[in-house]
Amino acid sequence: MSRTAHPERPERPARPGVNRLRNNRTALFTALGLLAATGASATVLSTSAGAATAGCQVSYQVSNQWDTGFGANVTVTNTGDPLSAWTLEWSYGGNQQVTQGWNATITQSGAAVTAQNVSYNGTLATGGSTSFGFNASYSGANPVPTTFKLNGVLCNGGTTTPSPTATPTPTPTPTGTPTSTPTGTPTSTPTGTPTGTPPGTRVDNPYAGAKVYVNPEWSAHAAAEPGGSKVSSQPTGIWVDRIAAIAGANGKMGLRAHLDEALRQKGGGELVVQLVIYDLPGRDCSALASNGELGPTEIDRYKTEFIDPIAAILADPKYAGLRIVTAVEIDSLPNLATNTTPRVTATPACDVMKANGNYIKGVGYALKKLGAVPNVYNYVDAGHHGWLGWDDNMGASADLFKQAATAEGSTLSNVHGFIVNTANYSALKENNFTIDDSVNGTSVRQSKWVDWNRYVDELSYAQAMRAKLVALGFDPNLGMLIDTSRNGWGGAARPAGPGPKTSVDAYVDGGRYDRRFQTGNWCNQAGAGLGERPQAAPAPGIDAYVWMKPPGESDGASKVIPNNDGKGFDRMCDPTYTGNPRNNNNMSGALPDAPLAGEWFSAQFQELLKNAYPAL
Repeated sequence: MSRTAHPERPERPARPGVNRLRNNRTALFTALGLLAATGASATVLSTSAGAATAGCQVSYQVSNQWDTGFGANVTVTNTGDPLSAWTLEWSYGGNQQVTQGWNATITQSGAAVTAQNVSYNGTLATGGSTSFGFNASYSGANPVPTTFKLNGVLCNGGTTTPSPTATPTPTPTPTGTPTSTPTGTPTSTPTGTPTGTPPGTRVDNPYAGAKVYVNPEWSAHAAAEPGGSKVSSQPTGIWVDRIAAIAGANGKMGLRAHLDEALRQKGGGELVVQLVIYDLPGRDCSALASNGELGPTEIDRYKTEFIDPIAAILADPKYAGLRIVTAVEIDSLPNLATNTTPRVTATPACDVMKANGNYIKGVGYALKKLGAVPNVYNYVDAGHHGWLGWDDNMGASADLFKQAATAEGSTLSNVHGFIVNTANYSALKENNFTIDDSVNGTSVRQSKWVDWNRYVDELSYAQAMRAKLVALGFDPNLGMLIDTSRNGWGGAARPAGPGPKTSVDAYVDGGRYDRRFQTGNWCNQAGAGLGERPQAAPAPGIDAYVWMKPPGESDGASKVIPNNDGKGFDRMCDPTYTGNPRNNNNMSGALPDAPLAGEWFSAQFQELLKNAYPAL
């Protein structure tokens, strides 16, 4: 099984123009968050510093405090000239020690703390703001810092320092406000820290304030690789991809074994477990490497032998205190939108699945059964920008998502959110060009790479898809996940700026981070790197960046390998393959000597380490 997504170009170009739906969710939540912030706080205003070009206003708020630790949110507003990077410094008056941060790289030496921007929030226009947060330990008093420096320039002003409370005072934080970076490390959230949420009660963002489960089997593989210890403590998805995987097969841990280990890692805090539910009948009708065990008509087996046993295990009261995130059936519904008749990329297998309705029925049944468990959060797969970003594809897919979410007795309330880029390579954010750019009067949308797509990266696509789904009736608090496990595209090949304006293709190709031959390439891509590390609420409307695809697990074999798991040989995994209409007849870009899908692929793991962005 390749665990991939397969893109398709539209049958006709979308008309030039912009028709983006605005995401109001986080803007509203940000405003509410400013009104509802609690605990100790300090606001520091900049002063005139002669000819200095930097200046700042800093809001430092202790949002949650207990007897041995606290969480804080910091908002930096640039009141000086525009910045392309920033560093904020302060010192503590007590023994506070930062233990974990998000949306900034935070270091500490003695009492002195330094917070630097990360890749996506370094640019600050005059009057622009950005926020980051952290958890820290302390004992005794917890005085709020009174002096801050932005890029070396002092920010002065009055402060208010309410007395710290020894009693935890958690404030519910809506999705879109950063609260935690799940690293999976057992100490990432202070053990015993009260959350104020009874076990089994759904929260708006399950990743907020929670650790995320580290799969010990994947962690051992990663740690055994040269340099792998740098990422071996990161959380990854558990792929429940066949019936035998529920109990455990081929010496691997079963579902209960993972959940029991999750309870051990959980301690007294909150912990998310990420499961990929992936065994539909006629699975992944447009590919071969990811074919599954169930035939196109075996919907009853899917229900009774796969979904029902999983739901029964997840409903065990023993696991009620875990936050269980499910990524439901990768690639299935998007295939119905783009790879069925009358599309030029239609395949007979996808036509069969559209006709018998078993993708729709299977997803609906899974959502209903799993959604009935109070501590389960269902996220439905929504492809990626290079597959569904065109107007024709996005609208058709969103309609199918709603159809499936209301099939087999399910309701829209069983969908907590959607996940994009699962097991794919699409760049998170392309900073060197936008679809609004033009070169010599030619729109970027007319370049061969963009090909009239309305979205050029996963973040913009995820936010737009979310807005479209909310407009169709899904929960206004819908959250999105983005798989960043293999979309870093760093290393020496990463462009430092836009391409030359000699032509629109030179401009786009010279500046794009995604170095694939074409967005249709999905199998074991050469040059790929680890992307953003897992973190909660990194951007408006995004519940988390996740590593749902475990880095180092193959997408599919690069040659025919006989097996008993129904995994076929897909030419898109063959580095000598010259392509097909789905990838505009480009080379596959696949690494050589790959094993079967899901097996450990050391060469791929080393490639991802080498090209990681942000760098390790």
